[in-house]
Amino acid sequence: MMVEGSLVFIPFQKDTRDIALPERFTYPFNYQAHPLCSVAATELQQRLETENIPHNFGLSEGGEGQALGKMFGVLVVKNQANQLGYLAAFSGRLGEQNHFPGFVPPVYDTLAPEGIFLKAVAQLDRLNEAVVGIEKSEQYQSLQQQLSHVKKLAASTTRKSKNQLKYLKQERKKRRIEAKENLAIAEFESFNETLRKESLQQQYFYKDLVKFWKKQVALVEDQLQPLVKQINDLRQKRKQLSNTTQDQLFDAYRFLNAKGEWRSLKSIFGQFPPPSGAGECAAPRLLQFAFLHQLQPIAMAEFWWGQSPVSAVRQHQQFYPACRGKCEPILSHMLQGLKVDPNPLLTNPGLDKKIEIVFEDEAIIVVNKPPELLSVPGKNIRDSVLWRIQQKYPHLEGPIIVHRLDMSTSGVMVLAKTLEAYHKLQSQFIKRIVKKRYTAVLDGIPAQQAGEINLPLRVDLDNRPRQLVCYDHGKAALTKWKLIKVVGKKTLVHFFPITGRTHQLRVHAAHHQGLGIPIYGDDLYGIATDRLYLHAEEIEFDHPISQTQMKFILRAGFNF
Repeated sequence: MMVEGSLVFIPFQKDTRDIALPERFTYPFNYQAHPLCSVAATELQQRLETENIPHNFGLSEGGEGQALGKMFGVLVVKNQANQLGYLAAFSGRLGEQNHFPGFVPPVYDTLAPEGIFLKAVAQLDRLNEAVVGIEKSEQYQSLQQQLSHVKKLAASTTRKSKNQLKYLKQERKKRRIEAKENLAIAEFESFNETLRKESLQQQYFYKDLVKFWKKQVALVEDQLQPLVKQINDLRQKRKQLSNTTQDQLFDAYRFLNAKGEWRSLKSIFGQFPPPSGAGECAAPRLLQFAFLHQLQPIAMAEFWWGQSPVSAVRQHQQFYPACRGKCEPILSHMLQGLKVDPNPLLTNPGLDKKIEIVFEDEAIIVVNKPPELLSVPGKNIRDSVLWRIQQKYPHLEGPIIVHRLDMSTSGVMVLAKTLEAYHKLQSQFIKRIVKKRYTAVLDGIPAQQAGEINLPLRVDLDNRPRQLVCYDHGKAALTKWKLIKVVGKKTLVHFFPITGRTHQLRVHAAHHQGLGIPIYGDDLYGIATDRLYLHAEEIEFDHPISQTQMKFILRAGFNF
């Protein structure tokens, strides 16, 4: 390890002379780790295993503090002496620290003793203490109790009086009816006038009672008001200080790009407030220090170290792309001036894929979708099952997609040729009448032979199109599964999805609360290979017109 000024530059321990340098820098949001990054990550992971780092990664029993894995990054660089090495960084903090030997420091140190953040925190703490001091004072507590008591008494008394009014009204009605039957007209009119006066008198009494209690409540509130005003003023100061500090921090986070241009976090995100934690990830830290110290970025990769978080799928030691929500605007600026790999999501991976039509009549089309072909047109790519069928049948009322498969998933898909067929098929999917079976290869061996996975899912807003397990806002997602056979360290399974959420089978397989084993070849939740080994093998439904039961089986043919 060499220290150059304030920069920690780590030469490779392994001989890497036989590894060719990449032609372009890594596209950080969709990549396969370059061999140099794999070497750097392995060396860093060996260090993480041996050094006493003050953070509980959840990899062993008895760690202090909450167990939480962490994202680490490596940036392969050349220094001014043309020596190849790498930089290391972590996202966020390690053990509540921003600095740790051997890692690049943050873009902006929020924990600097004289910095904006800690000064603001101290002021906010004082304001909070002042609020709590008033709220816990004997005078405030006593007046609050008194106010609560008076309000309850007022509510109880006026409620009883109102109920009494209703009762007396009913009694007057009975008396009026009885008098009308037994009294002469003149006597009845006199009696009715007496009842009217009684009613008015009772209503005046009720109104006076309400006024009395309002006055009693107001007397206590008047005594409490100066203290409430003090609390509200302190809270308003706290809010203003928090907003001001946030704006100052957004300006203090400044990012350099390969052209030597600076932009603040506030400038990068424009009118939208930056997400929490923006600028604290490993990738911006690594690039910032490379640019500041005239180091040439070669390749970059990030990996997860430790226990998986509760919601997201994170496998220990596995590489992951940079998060889009927090990092894409920042890195889009920082990478300007570098030759970067093209975004693979802009290239159509299904261009040479053929669709096999396995059944067709006047109402439906059943196809065998190849892997890496979209079901419907995407944001950047029009080519898809729907688009191709539309080109084949331009004069149809349809075709209309009834259900979808992930781009990487192959197998049986059903399209409707008419609106009538679509609505009838859609109704079967909504009512969960349609039976589906998927075949998948797991990158490991599950502990059970069969089971049920019930984990609600929602989109990961910072990492679209990834999905998260979320019990607060997720949609119900239920999968049944069965082990078919084990070959070596891989397992062939059948999945029976009861619901049809985006990436349901992939997340239910990979998440630690599901099977904890990703599907083989899953580039989002596991490790990419030649393809995602997930195939929609069987579907059974009623024909939308004839009501004949239809069943299609398209074998996966996986060789593993």
